[in-house]
Amino acid sequence: MKIAVLGTGEVGRRIATRLVEVGHEVSLGSRTADNAAATQWAEETGDGASHGTFRDAAEGAAVVFNCTKGEHTMAVLEAAGAASLDGKVLIDVANPLDFSNGFPPSLTVSNTDSLAERIQRAYPNTKVVKALNTMSNPVMVNPRMLAGTHHTFLSGDHEDAKSTVRGLLESFGWASEEIVDLGGLATARGTEAFLLLWVRLYGAVGTGEFNIGIVKKAG
Repeated sequence: MKIAVLGTGEVGRRIATRLVEVGHEVSLGSRTADNAAATQWAEETGDGASHGTFRDAAEGAAVVFNCTKGEHTMAVLEAAGAASLDGKVLIDVANPLDFSNGFPPSLTVSNTDSLAERIQRAYPNTKVVKALNTMSNPVMVNPRMLAGTHHTFLSGDHEDAKSTVRGLLESFGWASEEIVDLGGLATARGTEAFLLLWVRLYGAVGTGEFNIGIVKKAG
C-alpha cells in the first residue's frame, strides 16, 4: 500500500519507518521538498521510502497519517490540498496541545469539539480516524515492548476506514482485542483530553514507555 506520513518529527519518522518495515511504500511529507530530516530518513531507510512536499506525499497515497503538531495540523493539511486528501483514509495521530503558558500544557480545543472533528469538517470527503494519540511513539509502533495486555483506541465515523486502520495497527503488533473501537469521531474528544493526564503520568513514572490497559470485572 502507498502511504503518506505528514510530519518529519520523531513521531512521523518512527511511524514511517515501521510502515516500510511491514511492507508499505511510504512518502514522508514536509513543507519543502528538500527538507533535511526527510531526505536523511529516505536515504537511511532505503527501498520503499521516499519524500516530498505535503502535497507530493498525499497525492500518491491511499492512506495518510497526520503526524504533525496539533497547532500546525490545519495549515499542513491545507498545504497538502483537499484534492490530495479526497476519498482517502486520514489517520490523525496529532493532539491539540498548547504549551504557550509552559508546562503542563492545556488543549486548544476540548469538551465540545476535537482536532479530529475539525479536520473532518474541513475535509468532508476524507475519512478521518483518530488513532495512536494516547501513547509515546515507541509504543505506537512496537506495543510488545511492554509486558502484558494494554490498549489503543479508534474513533471515526467510517467503518471501512476504521477497518483499514485496525489492519495497520495489527501489522505493528497490536492484538485485535487490544484495539478498542470507541465509536464515532466525537469520541476523539476523550482520547485527546487524555493527554492532560498522560503528561502528568510521564512526570510521575519518569518515562514515556508506558500505556494504559482496561481491566474489567470478571464474569
